[in-house]
Amino acid sequence: MNRRDLLRSIGGAVFCISAPTFSQTPPAARRIGFLSSESPSNQGKRLEALRAGLRDLGYTEGKDIVIEVRWAEGNYGRLPALAAELSRLHVSVVVTSGTKATLAMRGANTPIPIVMGSTGDPIGLGLAANLARPGGTVTGSSNLGSELAGKRLELLKEAMPRLERAAYIVNPADPTPAFATLKSAAAALKVELRLVEVAAAKDFERSIVDLARQRFEAIVLQGDTLFQVNAPALADLTKKHRLPSAGILEYAEAGGMIGYGADPLEGHRRAAVYVDKILKGAQPGELPIEGAMRFQLKLNLKTARMLGIEMPQSLMLRAAEVIQ
Repeated sequence: MNRRDLLRSIGGAVFCISAPTFSQTPPAARRIGFLSSESPSNQGKRLEALRAGLRDLGYTEGKDIVIEVRWAEGNYGRLPALAAELSRLHVSVVVTSGTKATLAMRGANTPIPIVMGSTGDPIGLGLAANLARPGGTVTGSSNLGSELAGKRLELLKEAMPRLERAAYIVNPADPTPAFATLKSAAAALKVELRLVEVAAAKDFERSIVDLARQRFEAIVLQGDTLFQVNAPALADLTKKHRLPSAGILEYAEAGGMIGYGADPLEGHRRAAVYVDKILKGAQPGELPIEGAMRFQLKLNLKTARMLGIEMPQSLMLRAAEVIQ
């Protein structure tokens, strides 16, 4: 081999060795978990809000990220197993939708960061030391659920100025009944308040019939998964027994008279920002927990008319949506 052939051979070898550095295989997609205590039929928009937020930040599902989705379908008992399943998949971060989902993921005793899409009082639940610097593995958004029951009672009183007796229906399995907060609001409004515990859908009618028989005039529903999943049935029962009612924002869409709450999509879209920071190395315990910033009121006028209630103009003007 002459000198020219030798140099050509060496150059080709160098090219073969160096070429791969210019066309490396893309790194593996990061796995993100999504755990909800509810179902895609009534809360699928929250997952889509998370996806939209991630797209806005430049992530492409199937390329940069893979989202492992788990729904409990309203069955709290399934949550621990679903949380453990996500832990075994070695996801980089889990976004939770609902207080019970957050508690289940925290209970899995895993170092995986948890981003709350919507959860009640994180300090009262022991999920964070404080909002500015939560510590531990949990951060994200709080929907201020424990404070909303009082506001729903205020809205009922505004719609029914003569309201004197109301009931607060809660699921005893939910750790955030907010009864103390609501009781203070009821005292200020001069409304007698009864706490009613309902642990299963089969007990709805019995409880509502009993309240109607005792001449209670209105119902406030806790924002629990049991009541969210069964919102249409509850709305039908309250109308049947002529009991005006208020619940979460989507409750008015299901036929309830008043729906009020934090924008249900805001926290989940905002969760994408937390996910992005965590994937880039931020520690969840150092990311401040945000409270909900936007609240909405929805009124179902069809239901109000059926119950003989004329909705005041003051409420109509504040409503984000009026259902005719």
